[in-house]
Amino acid sequence: MGRGDAFVHGAADTLRWWVREAGGCLVVDGAMGTELEAHGADLQDELWSARCLVSAPHLIRKVHLDYLEAGANIITTASYQATLQGFQSRGLSREQSEELLRRSVHIAQEACAIFLEGRSKGPYAARENNDGSTERRPVLVAASVGSYGAYLADGSEYTGDYGRSVTKESLKKFHRRRLQVLADAGPDLIAFETIPNKLEAQAYCELLEENDIRIPAWFSFTSKDGASAASGDPITDCAAVADSSRVAAVGINCTAPRLIHGLILAIKKVTSKPVVVYPNTGETYVAETKEWVDSAGGGGASATDFVSCVGKWRQAGASVVGGCCRTSPATVRAIARALREAGAAAADFDEYDDFPAVAVL
Repeated sequence: MGRGDAFVHGAADTLRWWVREAGGCLVVDGAMGTELEAHGADLQDELWSARCLVSAPHLIRKVHLDYLEAGANIITTASYQATLQGFQSRGLSREQSEELLRRSVHIAQEACAIFLEGRSKGPYAARENNDGSTERRPVLVAASVGSYGAYLADGSEYTGDYGRSVTKESLKKFHRRRLQVLADAGPDLIAFETIPNKLEAQAYCELLEENDIRIPAWFSFTSKDGASAASGDPITDCAAVADSSRVAAVGINCTAPRLIHGLILAIKKVTSKPVVVYPNTGETYVAETKEWVDSAGGGGASATDFVSCVGKWRQAGASVVGGCCRTSPATVRAIARALREAGAAAADFDEYDDFPAVAVL
């Protein structure tokens, strides 16, 4: 299946195809912001990693490549905090702001092209195994769409409390053009990330339909208690919102690893779509100080800790697995290795063997 193609059977089946091509589970990359800081970027800014779209695009490309080399199938663009409103508040024009959104996708696509050069033809990377056989894996770009709370940069992305003045219509107005620009840039997927409440998920669903977005999307919510989204909306209610042919997968991100297993089971009760999970290390973000603190006293989950959970998450029903805040290429490398060693064969996708690829959902 070529880049930009989709299956006529719907977004979820498109993702199932990619999962099958990956051997049973797709690997998502890890944190962007902390990796940029590790490479010397200054992110003390409300734009966070999106600042580097202006000041250091080469560092973003480097981080993407690090994750691809670690074994990621999906790299997410540095657009989580990138909004037209945020860029324009810094004095950029509408045209300049839209170009930065497009740049986030193009940088990721460039990283994929560099990574694939000499390895294969098409959107697949070839890996030579110890026995001399060659293993292919898909390499995909997901355009990251952060929540309205991420734009506010006041911690509300982790509470879902936007105030009474914020309505579904105002959220649609906020996200509409940003979503269209990112989609037009040609990513393989659109990742609506760290969704803190049901209202914003409803807005996203309607935008996908109204803007006729023909790129598979996933919705990932954040949870603090393992039963509900950050806002307190039951996670089952949130997951049920994504019952749209344009939504490929539903899941959880930026949530403590210890909560993931129960959340997968809850989501599976209300949807048959693929489940995506990419937790953080279990630390808590403090908006006032813009720091991550170890609230559990365990120092955060290590790469080894993640590996010990991956099999359990897969058995519970997750077919897309990665890391979020505070994870690293080492985390992703450990996840990818664990999946390879396990064979990642929990799901049966034989019914999709002969899907014809077409350019529309």
